[in-house]
Amino acid sequence: MLNLGRLRVLCEVIERGSFSGAADALSYTQSAVSQAIARLEAEVGAPLVVRDRRGVRPTAAGATLVEQAAHIFGQVEAAEEELAAVMGIRGGRLRMASFPSAGATLMPEAIAVFRAGHPDIALSMAEGEPEEIAPRLRAGEIDLALLFEFPGVVEWTGATLRSVTLLEDPMHVVLPAPHPLAAKDRLMLRDLSEEEWVQTSASSPCARHVVRSCLTAGFEPKVTFESDDYETVQGLVAAGVGVALIPQLALTRERKDTVVRELSPSSPKRKVIAATGRGPEVSPAARTMLQVLIDVAERYTGAVTA
Repeated sequence: MLNLGRLRVLCEVIERGSFSGAADALSYTQSAVSQAIARLEAEVGAPLVVRDRRGVRPTAAGATLVEQAAHIFGQVEAAEEELAAVMGIRGGRLRMASFPSAGATLMPEAIAVFRAGHPDIALSMAEGEPEEIAPRLRAGEIDLALLFEFPGVVEWTGATLRSVTLLEDPMHVVLPAPHPLAAKDRLMLRDLSEEEWVQTSASSPCARHVVRSCLTAGFEPKVTFESDDYETVQGLVAAGVGVALIPQLALTRERKDTVVRELSPSSPKRKVIAATGRGPEVSPAARTMLQVLIDVAERYTGAVTA
């Protein structure tokens, strides 16, 4: 069987007209070029080049081999492209899902970066809460998901998924702009013990964490309105019907009718996680997007401030 590396050396020698020219083009030594030609001639069983005062020219066997080499290298390149497509880097699909606030912030930039480097991959993204997305990821219905978890509560990942923490997303107090506490730069949760609250639905991870945090501060929040849309939550706060704890990723749009304050000594935080399956079934496209998300999150950390 012909050695493709030596065949490429032969083509360079014939094209350049000398062993030294081929050596320069390939970044080889002239001795290495001579050895490659000698071994290729041994494989073929016939002389392939003739050297004289005019330089190097092919024998009949050498000319035939060089002529066929273009077809051989073309087929090898096509095979490599098809293999790359099968492995999901130059073709195929990548199915993603995200919870809404990350889908509106981290995902768009990551998708733009990924698509610029891999335009032939069909990308799709579904939106939902972690409790909806994680089971679909485990079932293989999606390839990569953005989830969130609160410290000490591992709800979605576990041994069946590979997960990477992208960033910590602090929750901040949102108050109506005329609220008396708006004059303070930082608040403590117990400052809000007599307030009415707006939060996401009681069964949601964020609402459960708000309740846990308030109980730790010594009171149970009086929840008067619920919505799983943080835009709606902020609108209700702006209307003066309550206060809320909202993750920073959901506070990218500045409102003049509310104020955002950090909590002292520290705000509750949720971990934003990128998760895939485990093992060889994870596509190279998913692994590549995972790295893109890590890079985007590094740039994003600190870019959104309360």
